[in-house]
Amino acid sequence: MASPRVRKIADRIQVVVAEMLERRIKDPRLGFVTVTDVRVSGDSQHATIFYTVLGSPADQEAQMASTAVALESAKGLIRSEVGKQLGTRHVPTLDFVADALPESARHLDEVLARAKQHDDAVAATRGSQYAGEADPYKKPRDLEGDDAEGLADDWDEE
Repeated sequence: MASPRVRKIADRIQVVVAEMLERRIKDPRLGFVTVTDVRVSGDSQHATIFYTVLGSPADQEAQMASTAVALESAKGLIRSEVGKQLGTRHVPTLDFVADALPESARHLDEVLARAKQHDDAVAATRGSQYAGEADPYKKPRDLEGDDAEGLADDWDEE
């Protein structure tokens, strides 16, 4: 768990880098970049910046590669601005890492869609009925007739 100071530094780095990418870095190789997370080491000497690139799935690989090259070339400028904005004695080194979360989420969506298609296909081939009873919940027994009188007599004896 990061200390509050390290978390504040990470949050500030995220804001500074996002503003730099939006306003000051004018590299044509740079795609539509979103800074998703920043992780700073405990001694504040190293910062890992996670980013995603928005684009069509067809040319996603090319956009990611060109964006990685553009971020690597702008690393010095971004680091100097981070140093100015932080005002700390040591400026952390910056590493840009493409965030794998959107790709993982896309993969999970595809797997869930295939599972739903498979379930629908199985339900269509068979009569779709629930396993077990229609109402699987336990209900209290209704005491009728002799059982109800017997219990009433047992209570009276005590």
